Amino acid sequence: MALTKVELFDQIRRDSWREGLGVRALARKYGVHRRLVREALTQPEPTPRKRPQRRSPQLEPFKKVIDEWLRDDLDAPRKQRHTVKRIHRRLIDEQDAAGLSYSTVRDYVAKRKGEIRIEEGRAPARVFIRQNHPPGEEAEVDFGELWVNLAGTLIKCYLFVYRMSYSGKAIHKIYATSGQEAFLEGHVEAFTQLGGTPTQQIRYDNLTAAVTKVLFRGRARVENPRWRLFRSHYQFEAFYCEPGIAGAHEKGGVEGEVGYFRRNYLSPSC
Repeated sequence: MALTKVELFDQIRRDSWREGLGVRALARKYGVHRRLVREALTQPEPTPRKRPQRRSPQLEPFKKVIDEWLRDDLDAPRKQRHTVKRIHRRLIDEQDAAGLSYSTVRDYVAKRKGEIRIEEGRAPARVFIRQNHPPGEEAEVDFGELWVNLAGTLIKCYLFVYRMSYSGKAIHKIYATSGQEAFLEGHVEAFTQLGGTPTQQIRYDNLTAAVTKVLFRGRARVENPRWRLFRSHYQFEAFYCEPGIAGAHEKGGVEGEVGYFRRNYLSPSC
């Protein structure tokens, strides 16, 4: 199976410090250019590929008109704003845009709606802020799927990972389920091994073992009663990340830890 670029970088770096292989030897071993080897040895992650900006020559004359309609929608009643279908139809009927495809208009409107709200001061700009983790204050928890070869049969199991945000010290436990019993036991094991709980908070996604309902807007959650009692007993706060891919950035340390453990200790499957 072909390696992903992240996996290739990981193996090149590992062979460099474990076996002492030089740039030329690593390039021959993996059949890659020496420039790629040097990149792998100087940075842990590959440089993201630049995505070419798609140009839409047919749409260009109509962008200003579409933007005006979207700005007008900011003050229009919610149920009387433009849909993409309506914008497309108006462009054909009023702007002589018969050759303009619906998908081109849809993609542009999806991109510009949020940008116009920010430009007009109707929404805050989304930015990334570098996280700062003082010693002992925060931790992150997550479950990851893995496969275990048990008596010749591949069985799907779950890896509980508890990671201290500052030091990177992590506790790993493999369970047959990701249910609440495994979730709570994993915490107890981590607290025991590390000698206590974080002084501030532990970051989670919206695991059903802890959260019964994600409330609309904000970070408020309806917590499982048993989980709330557990937190109260061990005296720590829970920080719930945003749903979806946005939340993964808020606990990137433990997300990466799950993958690191699988690649280094369970490949090939044990």
